[in-house]
Amino acid sequence: MNRKYAAEFFATFILVFAGTGAAVANDVSDGAVTHVGVGLTFGLVVMALIYGFGDISGAHINPAVTIGFWAARRFEGHMVLPYIVSQLAGAFAASATLKFLFPQHLLLGTTLPAGSWSQSFILEVILTWILMFVILGVSTGAKEKGIMAGAAIGAVIAFEALFAGPISGASMNPARSLAPAIVSGHLQHVWVYVVAPIAGAVLAIFTCRCVQEEGCCKAGHACAEPPPLDPLISSK
Repeated sequence: MNRKYAAEFFATFILVFAGTGAAVANDVSDGAVTHVGVGLTFGLVVMALIYGFGDISGAHINPAVTIGFWAARRFEGHMVLPYIVSQLAGAFAASATLKFLFPQHLLLGTTLPAGSWSQSFILEVILTWILMFVILGVSTGAKEKGIMAGAAIGAVIAFEALFAGPISGASMNPARSLAPAIVSGHLQHVWVYVVAPIAGAVLAIFTCRCVQEEGCCKAGHACAEPPPLDPLISSK
């Protein structure tokens, strides 16, 4: 298996296991983790994964981010599907593990709207738009790496989870939502958490092009021209 795809599998497994695991642990411990603890868990694990896997695969750990990088022409099209498959496989492995550990838990961290589906849909679009905009600003090519990238992206995920989590679940990640929904059998609103994050990630590309003088593509390259491939990607 290509080491990039393996990295996306393991990184997404860790994300979903830790993040949704915190939600499950909060439920079974009568709120000992707290909502703040769950939000910080998501932010901290993403920060750690960027530092741990960023130099290998870019630490996308999110199909919406992978699609966003491709839409920004920072990522080769033929790698999009393998990345997404790897991310989904890691997410499903994590949810299956949590199902084995907590067989009586009904949701397994499934994201569900607290109000109407339209409210959560709009929230998820905006949340992912903010997240992808920050990612484009701190990443190099299609890689989330660097001294401050992990801290910045982890902070965005944490603060969005803290204020929007009780309303929409603050998923921003189709893999994070699909896996627990399917494993637990709660599919009624899963489409919201697939479509909205992808729409938000693509929207961020247009915003980035509006506010950055040199465009949202790789530093020093206008958006009208695809940037040269990252050396690690082009060597495959």
